[in-house]
Amino acid sequence: MSALALKGLKGLPGSVLRVHRAALLVWTVFILAAVGYLVWLTDITAHSVHARISACDDVQGFCRATLAAGDYSGPMGWIGTAVYYSFWAVAAWAGAALIGRELESGTAHLAWTQNVSPARWLAAKLALPALALALGGTVFVVVFRWAWSAHRDLMGDDWTFNDVFADRGPALVAWSLCALAVGTLTALLLRRALPALGISVAVMIVLNRYLESHRHELWPAATRTSTTGSAASNGAWPTDTGTYHPASHFWPMNLVETGILLTITALATTAAFAVLRHRTV
Repeated sequence: MSALALKGLKGLPGSVLRVHRAALLVWTVFILAAVGYLVWLTDITAHSVHARISACDDVQGFCRATLAAGDYSGPMGWIGTAVYYSFWAVAAWAGAALIGRELESGTAHLAWTQNVSPARWLAAKLALPALALALGGTVFVVVFRWAWSAHRDLMGDDWTFNDVFADRGPALVAWSLCALAVGTLTALLLRRALPALGISVAVMIVLNRYLESHRHELWPAATRTSTTGSAASNGAWPTDTGTYHPASHFWPMNLVETGILLTITALATTAAFAVLRHRTV
């Protein structure tokens, strides 16, 4: 490889960072704000809520339920929901700004004339966002797991909520990476920013709704043999008459969903490089 080519390759990651630094900054601020608020809720707000509950004449538990939901579990739920569904924004950004806009404007073709092959161009475009999504998502998962478990008396036991299920494991990162790959593939197929944005988000919404509705099928359910008690006790997830998922099924179910999403990510990424190669030969 020529010296000029080496110089072009070395400069490409920096160019990607410069062009998309605003998106990286927004993502960083978003994750840091979410993590910071979780820490505030857990270390500051929770103690205040406990103190006010202790001062209540709470015979029927109304005070505890109201304060916990309004000041602690409610805000934590909104944070978890916002971060979980942020993959919609990732799909939109990947389809429009990261890939679609450069194909539509001809900027990508200009880069390919600077001794940087289309494949290396695409690899560089994907590497930095993938790293940022993986690091940011992992940090959030670690902090969310700690916050969710810190004051269980102020939180419900339902680990089956869609955002809680994803935010407590690697599935959260997998959703973002899948959205990045799907947005990229869509942009390469359509080569126009706005249509790629809309279709990328639509595909991810359909995929998300499908997996959420079939999540209980990701792992064999247990069968209740006792006729006493409730299948939903101790944090279990009842799925049908006589069957349920105990809380111990969280990790295998989360890992299976992660595997499905990463498989789709790999297939979409491979297809993206194939489409790019086909259209640039």
